[in-house]
Amino acid sequence: MPRRFIDISVPLQAGIASDPPGSEPQIEYIDHTAALERMLPHFPGLTADDLPDRSGWAIEKVSMTTHNGTHLDAPWHFHPTMNGGERSWTIDEVPLEWCYGNAVKLDFRRFPDGYVATAEDVNAELERIGHSLNPLDIVIVNTSAGLRYGQPDYVRSGCGMGREATLFLLDQGVRVTGTDGWSWDAPFVFTARRYAESHDPGIIWEGHKAGRTIGYCHLEKLHNLEALPASGFQVICFPVKVERGSAGWTRAVAVIDE
Repeated sequence: MPRRFIDISVPLQAGIASDPPGSEPQIEYIDHTAALERMLPHFPGLTADDLPDRSGWAIEKVSMTTHNGTHLDAPWHFHPTMNGGERSWTIDEVPLEWCYGNAVKLDFRRFPDGYVATAEDVNAELERIGHSLNPLDIVIVNTSAGLRYGQPDYVRSGCGMGREATLFLLDQGVRVTGTDGWSWDAPFVFTARRYAESHDPGIIWEGHKAGRTIGYCHLEKLHNLEALPASGFQVICFPVKVERGSAGWTRAVAVIDE
């Protein structure tokens, strides 16, 4: 059976609005000419003229966090404990079985920036697309932030997933979720406004903190979700194995059997 692969990751790119100010990745590009001085000392007696076109290797020097680019958050990122008191897993401990499976897309592009999606919203969308969740389904959320990646307002764009909505998914056996927004939760600027009015600390990072009750992972900064159907596809999102890491970069890919 032929398969179609759809890239749902963003490239790691410097110089665009992809993270809060001060948290963006930095990339130094060292081309084939500039890298010669690094290459020649490894081979005593070798000169630039000995190499085809006087060209060495090309490399990049990168300064970033594990949360730059498309990445998978580990339970450790959310809180020191999960599952009601167990030590949270770091990214190198996340089961690979969680990272490859049948997937479903929730289309929440209609919700305004800063909206906090509820369990009722999730259930209504599942009913609309005619999908019943199964354990280890990967649930990804298409928000209005997806088409604004790299724009000045990206970090404040899209809706977020609240504690109630997150636990609704986790109670049905979902262990990996994802969003094309900067965060699984609503953008911080909107949560800060709500907190200023209510002074309720329970609303801060509430979707992430649901992992205290049931351990799970989520993908952030997905892309191109508009190209996916509502269901009938798989997602592959194996993370880079960072020892004791709170997240790992991933080349997330959707696979559709045709």
